[in-house]
Amino acid sequence: MRHFAVIGSGPAGFYTAEALVKAYGETAMVDIIDKLPVPYGLIRFGVAPDHQSIKAVSKRYDKVAEGGQVAFVGNVGVGEAVSIDELKSVYDAVILATGAPHDRKLGIAGEDLPGVVGSAAFVGWYNGHPDFADLDPLLDGQAAAVIGNGNVALDVARILAKTRAEFAGSDIVGHALDALEGSAIRTITIVGRRGPHQIAMTPKELGELGHLEAAVPHVEPDDLPESGADAALDPGVRKSVAHLRDFATPHDDKPKHIEFDFFARPLRIEGDRRAERLIVERTALDEAGQSVGTGEIYAIAAELVVSCIGYQTPRIEGVPYDERGGKFANEDGVIGDGLYAVGWARRGPSGTIGTNRPDGYEVAETIAAALSPGSDGGKAGGDGLAALLVERGVKATSFADWRAIEAREVAAARPDSPREKLVRHDDWLKVLGH
Repeated sequence: MRHFAVIGSGPAGFYTAEALVKAYGETAMVDIIDKLPVPYGLIRFGVAPDHQSIKAVSKRYDKVAEGGQVAFVGNVGVGEAVSIDELKSVYDAVILATGAPHDRKLGIAGEDLPGVVGSAAFVGWYNGHPDFADLDPLLDGQAAAVIGNGNVALDVARILAKTRAEFAGSDIVGHALDALEGSAIRTITIVGRRGPHQIAMTPKELGELGHLEAAVPHVEPDDLPESGADAALDPGVRKSVAHLRDFATPHDDKPKHIEFDFFARPLRIEGDRRAERLIVERTALDEAGQSVGTGEIYAIAAELVVSCIGYQTPRIEGVPYDERGGKFANEDGVIGDGLYAVGWARRGPSGTIGTNRPDGYEVAETIAAALSPGSDGGKAGGDGLAALLVERGVKATSFADWRAIEAREVAAARPDSPREKLVRHDDWLKVLGH
């Protein structure tokens, strides 16, 4: 029998567990370990609550967990309750699938002012992550700035712009729904250093902005390249730019405006004891397509600033780290003897949820080449981990425990919601009588 520990229960973790079972057949036992008592990582806490079709991928992960060879071991912090070396002593291989849940810093003056938050914190707040349940973002001002030109920036802008009725069918948590309903924000400016042709926004997410009940998106026509230049773009980017061109045409006015401010580099955030404005420099593209400053400086009103410029993987003691990439140092997923990385912990924050599947399968093949299926490593596996946790008084949660928590959330749902998430460790554990 071969025993594997996968650290992290998001998409990368579940796809890797699935791949290991396929590679090793009945001789594989996989424990998916997570510091939270509940599974699914990015699916539960990162995907926008109004994108339920994307969240439905968790049904595939359910089948993995219910197949008899994969166990969920929640409420166990690796590096806290148990070390990497200890895991390596009881498992044949340890695979880090911790994702990249920490915000990258803007690196500009004023980013520590009240009213400035990172997207991991803001998204975690409206998705019910326990670390951000008490965030209480400042929504009392008229204007917000969202820094970034990717889908996360679109998610944040859309969530800020929606009416309460538009959240029907979503699983946005109640505390965020109530706060957003009372928000005073009327202008949301999406700020990007480069132009429309350099965005990382997908057509579906951009198109959603054109169908909001109370908000209208707008692009300055002068920011758009000549339409003939679109022909050289990849098809997906071309479709996205087509939406931006549509947003440059006047539409019926609505109470809220989503303004795209391209070619703008954030310099600093100013305000009297809180954020009030974002100071930016107008940019242009050089011959290499990089943004360069033009010297033109101006201010964007912003009493809330949400930075959506990327994420980084949290460090774990004893694991080599790639500072520049914000991920674990690895070569094709291999960190060292018996230690591997998958997903964003391997690649950095890039790709979609689906990108993690081939990534997990590739690393599983690498492991199978190093530890041939059919052989027995003689490791204790889950029994060895359980013994360590008992010594330390750590109460792990199982997939059956998760089902009990899920049932409680479904029972508490609003009439127009699939669930009302519990958002605190203690509340999860109370359901289980811990």
